[in-house]
Order: sequence, then structure tokens, then C-alpha cells
Amino acid sequence: MQLDNWILKQGELAPNRIAVDDGQTQLTFLELNQRTEALASQLDQAGALNSERVAILTQNSLDGYLFAMAILGSGRTIVWINWRLSDDEIKRQLDDSKPSVCLVDDALWRDSFDDGFIKFTEIRKIQAKGHPLVSEFNKNDVASIMYTSGTTGQPKGVMQTFGNHLASAMASALNLGLTSQDEWLCAVPIFHISGFSIMMRGLIYGMTVRLVSHFEPTRVDQILTTEPVSTISVVPYMLKKLLALREKNRIQYNANFRCMLLGGGPIDRQTLALCQKYQIPVVQSYGMTETCSQIVALNYEDAENRIGSVGKPLFLTQLKLAKNHEILLKTPALTKGYLNRPTALANKQTADGWYCTGDIGHFDDENFLYVDGRIDDMIISGGENVFPDEIEAVYLTRPDVDEIAVVGIDNPEWGQTPVAFVVSHRKVSPQALIDFGRQKLAHYKVPRQFIQVDHLPMNAGGKIQRFKLKHLL
Repeated sequence: MQLDNWILKQGELAPNRIAVDDGQTQLTFLELNQRTEALASQLDQAGALNSERVAILTQNSLDGYLFAMAILGSGRTIVWINWRLSDDEIKRQLDDSKPSVCLVDDALWRDSFDDGFIKFTEIRKIQAKGHPLVSEFNKNDVASIMYTSGTTGQPKGVMQTFGNHLASAMASALNLGLTSQDEWLCAVPIFHISGFSIMMRGLIYGMTVRLVSHFEPTRVDQILTTEPVSTISVVPYMLKKLLALREKNRIQYNANFRCMLLGGGPIDRQTLALCQKYQIPVVQSYGMTETCSQIVALNYEDAENRIGSVGKPLFLTQLKLAKNHEILLKTPALTKGYLNRPTALANKQTADGWYCTGDIGHFDDENFLYVDGRIDDMIISGGENVFPDEIEAVYLTRPDVDEIAVVGIDNPEWGQTPVAFVVSHRKVSPQALIDFGRQKLAHYKVPRQFIQVDHLPMNAGGKIQRFKLKHLL
């Protein structure tokens, strides 16, 4: 099935509507069309379009946005590279994806980069000679490749098709009621699906994308207060920082503000109470790189009575639990596979096509989904299943716990028992933490040890590497 090139289509349908705004420059969809064509010509002359894939290493910048659009509009596949990766990690992903070149935001240039990398400014020096964009996208063609974060093994390249992105955008629009009149603030990295999905939805809806270079709470708060932003994607850390400013400033967001789309973990009761106090609608969600962002969401109206739930499946998504309570799904937003791993997707699917997420969950009596944790992280203590996420959420309600990660340690009597690693801005008494846990959790869930550390080991995607903590034990 062929789809209109969304860049060209919006240039025709909404030429004067703002496509992207970085706080200094605003481009209409017609200007986006023109800039993208010129940049595609420069890329072509530089030899960057000589193969089907082009890698990009960029911050949330207008230039990064435009280079991504030029790759996309030329009918090539964007290979998104996380700029926080080490040289060796970047090399492994480029060796796997084999792009024609890796385009690099000048601010991210490293002396170690070789001829396979080109700065944005080098491309800009080339005189544009006209390069018409492709008129159509094929629904089954790969629009983007993103590498999963790889908390235990090597990251895999997730292939996201144009059809995947369209299905994701349609489901999100039906859930949130989005239109071309909305404006979505993108403060999450565009090399992650959370950020790139906003860019794609901007094209599909004809909606303005408000780019910010990185999440800085005071700046984002100012934008939400003074500019016509209707939606922002956040993770729990971002939400809590913005709520702290609400408490301090006591100023409402702009009249066009619709909601915060929350991913990356459930919301706790205290945070939700503050959201309600300051009339900040939050839509909790569940999704992954393999599904082009959220596929399950909890509306604000249900949040108070469904603490911890991520909601119900969006349109186009089917959901069920396996016998071991693993979350299984079917959706047209699901990846067509993993790059250079022809059997990897099939290995994660049941015989009748259900995708196995690796997450354990449960439904309540009205079929709201709760995500309990990862199968690989589960601790079995005395025959009981214990999930680190649940324990961590309880302890994060304490003001003296900045970060926490729980892992299982072998125990001759119980099989395994939980141990916690804690980051705190002050010395915390292990006994006080144990006593607190016994008030909030079943006793077998309370960590037997609390080890205070300066920081938790994270991969480049910002996820805790629990296996490294286990090695410490």
C-alpha cells in the first residue's frame, strides 16, 4: 500500500501552518517542504543518499529535525544513533546497520570520528541543485531503525515501518483527541521513540512540534505557561520536577494546555494528588520501541481510582496475558522485525502471532492493565513472585531516597531475597528503611539489605543495569 509523502502532503494542505518551532525559528509546512528538498539535494551530492540507510547523531535541534526529514523525504531509512553512546557502541551499531554515512550535529563531533562521519555544516556548504522528494511512502518500507537499550545483551535494531508510525499516530489521536490545532512540546530525545514519534505525528496530523534542546524544568515550565502548547511527553522524573515548580510559582499553564503524556513508569498517589491540585491532566501510558510508542493508556478521569495502572489498550491494539502473566499483544504498530536478525521477532511471538513483551502484568476487575515488572527482573522468594518496580515505587515516596534499584540475591532458605541499592543526598539508616518497608509492603518484599551508593549503573538509554548490581553482590 502506498501512502502520500507526509512532508509534501502537509505542504499542500496546510502551507501556512507552523510545522516546527525551536523557540527562535518557526517554519511553516511549505517552508519545511522547501528546506527539506534543498537539504535532500545537498545530501545527494555528498553521496549520503547512495544507500537505503543514513545514520544521524543529533541533539533536539532544528537542524537535526530538518536532516531527519530530508532523509525520510528522500525515501531513505533513518538510523537513529544515541549520542550518549561510547565510540565502541556507536561503531557496533553502524557496523550492524551499514549506512552510507553518519551525519553529525557539529556540537556532538568527536575527534575519533573518521571518514564515515560528516558534520552538518559540511553538508550545508554544498550548493543545492534541486532534488525532488519521493512522492509516496510504501506502508511496508522501513522509515526508521532504533536500537533497543540492551540492559543485558547487545542492542537490536528495531525496524519501524511507515505503516507502524501511521498506526501509532492514529491510535494516539483517537485516544487524546488530537487535531492539527494542537502543539506538542518535545523535550524528550528525538533519537528515542518518545521523541521521534512526536515528529512523525506532527507530519501526520499537520500539528506544530515545539522543539527544546533538552529538558530544563524552569525553561519548560515557562514554555507551558506562556506558549500555546497543548501536550508534552514526560517521564516520572520530568513530571515531578515540573510539579515542584507549580508548587513554587502557583501559575496555571496556558489555556490551550491539554495534558502530559506520561511514560517510563506508573505514577504514585502523592504525585497524582499534586497533579489534581494544580489541575494538570496526566495520561499514563505503556509502550515500547517495538510498537512505535504507547499502545496502552490511562485517562486522567480514571487515574485517581486506578493508581499504578497504565490503562486499557488503544484502538488497533489487542492485549492478553499468558499463563505466566506475561503481557502479550497484537497491533499494526508492531515492528516488522529486528535488523539482520531474521528469526528474532518470530522467537518473541506465539504460534498464533501474539508478541511477547517480556513484561509481567495483571488486570483488575474492569480490565485495567497493571505492569508488575520484567520477567528477567522477577525475584522468587519463598515461592512468592516479587517485582523490583513495586518495591522501588514505594521507597521513592520518601524524600530522602533519590534513586533506588532492587535485585535478588540467592538465599539458602528462601531461594532469593531482595537487596536494595540506594542513592540519597544524605545518610539514610538501613533500619529506618526496613521499618518503613514493613509498614508499606508484605514482609517478604522488604529488602534485607540497603546499600548506599553514589550512583546507579545505567546504559546509554537511561535504564538501570541490574546485572551490574548483581555482580557487586
